[in-house]
Amino acid sequence: MALTHYEDFEPGIRLSLGPRPITMDEIVAFARQYDPQPMHTDPEAAKESLAGGLIASGWHSCGIVMRMIADGFILASTGQGAPGIEEVRWLRPVRPGDDLTLTVEVLERRPLRSRPEIGMVRFRMVLANGAGEDLLQQTNWVMFRRRDPRREAEAATSIAARGHQVATPDLPAARPSPDHARFLDDLVPGETASLGTYQFTPEEIVTFARAYDPQPFHVDAEAARRSLFGGLCASGWHTAAVWMKLMVAHWERQRQAALSLRLPVPSLGPSPGFRDLKWLKPVFAGDALTYAVRMVEARPSASRPGWGLVTQHSTAVNQNGEPVFAFTGTVMWQRAPAA
Repeated sequence: MALTHYEDFEPGIRLSLGPRPITMDEIVAFARQYDPQPMHTDPEAAKESLAGGLIASGWHSCGIVMRMIADGFILASTGQGAPGIEEVRWLRPVRPGDDLTLTVEVLERRPLRSRPEIGMVRFRMVLANGAGEDLLQQTNWVMFRRRDPRREAEAATSIAARGHQVATPDLPAARPSPDHARFLDDLVPGETASLGTYQFTPEEIVTFARAYDPQPFHVDAEAARRSLFGGLCASGWHTAAVWMKLMVAHWERQRQAALSLRLPVPSLGPSPGFRDLKWLKPVFAGDALTYAVRMVEARPSASRPGWGLVTQHSTAVNQNGEPVFAFTGTVMWQRAPAA
């Protein structure tokens, strides 16, 4: 059955996509561009990390999921993009040689009251490897055009008992973050840091989208002008990948500052996932985004001695000061060695 319009996405529909192999070369290529941590770029160094070997960036795995659903049904549909992601859980690493399969389930749908020609469909997606192990779970809404917007608004239909409200978390009072790397035990909730500013060029928008999110409004300027967005705009996953790029550069500056002060430098581990990611406004070609991060919580890990989990709220504003991107994520962080 062709899934083209909002009405076609009945709750309970399940799709199986793939397999899609992943190679070491593409893992390293993505990581060098957007997430240049040794566990993603250096097979030998990765062996000494918590991952125990080379693994794909979590943002790379999200891009792969996007490409699989694009090829699987989005490009043949009236899809109009997504407002954000409720949650992504990175359960196991994606490793070179994995044959990736994706299960997509329609959970619920509802018309968009502010735009009667558009409806929202909520999906659950599970990425697995060839051994049948779940690697990633993702839940989010996608917008589709309605076949007959003149119909009276239907009641929301669902196979899920719960809805989801994306809300800005209660954040601790902001305070400047010190400019050198520290162990988890020395982190203070509320510390903030600017990650820098990044300008999105048309060429880079199209290059990223062709690889991971080739919807017309990301790859074709003329088609984009006719879309809901009104102009060529970056994939939401592109804005997230750039956040990761700037975050790694920020951490490297902090690491180098600690070394210059002859201070011990902690290690960072993989992230278990993120929640409440919001794409608040389109990022158009030429836009310059300034990214920032605020510490929300730092707590020791009950299962991994010497490590803890740090929760951070990250945001980006465009050159006009308008919020365009936000999410709350978690990363593993080394604790100070016992005296």
